[in-house]
Amino acid sequence: MTATQGPSAGDGAGTPHTSSTTDASAPGRDTVAEVVRQWRAVHPGLDTGPMEVIGRINRCAALFQQAEDAPLRRAGLTRPEFDLLGALRRTGHELTPSELARETFSSGAAVTKRLKQLTERGLVERRGDTRDRRVAHVRLTDAGRELVDGILPSQLAYENAVLSGLDHGELGDLAGLLGGLLAQLEGRLGALRA
Repeated sequence: MTATQGPSAGDGAGTPHTSSTTDASAPGRDTVAEVVRQWRAVHPGLDTGPMEVIGRINRCAALFQQAEDAPLRRAGLTRPEFDLLGALRRTGHELTPSELARETFSSGAAVTKRLKQLTERGLVERRGDTRDRRVAHVRLTDAGRELVDGILPSQLAYENAVLSGLDHGELGDLAGLLGGLLAQLEGRLGALRA
């Protein structure tokens, strides 16, 4: 595959095709298209296909995080704080800080800091383990549960508005593709950590 071919959407056997980013100046082109165009000018022999996918995923993630956090900001929460509260709400039971770190893909230190802030706000509470004093169990307070349940509908409506440029079929296709990619990455990274 050459730099101008990008990943093939054809027969799966690497059938060459012209990349969608050949004219980055065309209306509606994204910023990654310009980055790819510049790299192709500097290194015309390199395959930029992975950059076209990963660059767009990273850029979308950054833009989504900026945009979708508006309802959370109105509630006085950050995205990572909401993720902790959401993990406690959706699992429906107490979790240890280590379990919360795994659930939210966060470091232990970050979870500890966020739990301190959420505890001070009366949204979560800790309970010591009767068998191991080093272990704490965290649960939502009634106020925390009400906050999550109150924010979730507006958060989902906001996310729906952000994705409104895609129809139902496109959303399903995109969710399926991203789910497959995520499963592959989690499997590979899990094997590397083991």
